[in-house]
Amino acid sequence: MTEVKRIDPRGPRFGAGITSALSLASFAMSLQFGFVAGHPLMVALFVLFAWSVLFPKTHPYQFIFQKLVRPRLQEPTELEDPRPPQFAQKVGFAFAILGTIGGLFLSILIPVAAAFIFIAAFLNAFFGFCLGCQMYLGLRRFGIIR
Repeated sequence: MTEVKRIDPRGPRFGAGITSALSLASFAMSLQFGFVAGHPLMVALFVLFAWSVLFPKTHPYQFIFQKLVRPRLQEPTELEDPRPPQFAQKVGFAFAILGTIGGLFLSILIPVAAAFIFIAAFLNAFFGFCLGCQMYLGLRRFGIIR
């Protein structure tokens, strides 16, 4: 069994803060001005989630945190397993797909997907509660994923 390199939990929380702002903006813009205003922000979320799932080491949030934020912080008091946050990114990506592609056919899917993304990102960024991480742990507990 290979050792999993543990991560600073403040990195994903930092990214969740940016994601919560983008998703809230997509939600508000799509409700206020419709598809044309909300869809571009949902596409941006789609790209960012795809990037985090496919190339997490080169993601802009990772770069900003490592180069600009992390050097100004004290050493973390604890490190965490990266697999639950990675799973959470995949869940966010699924909602971004729903909002981006589904929104082309049914515009109400844009604010719905943005709301789900916002709630999860906000809880993680401001309260340290990762919904996707809890889903991961529950699915492991039930033996659905390893």
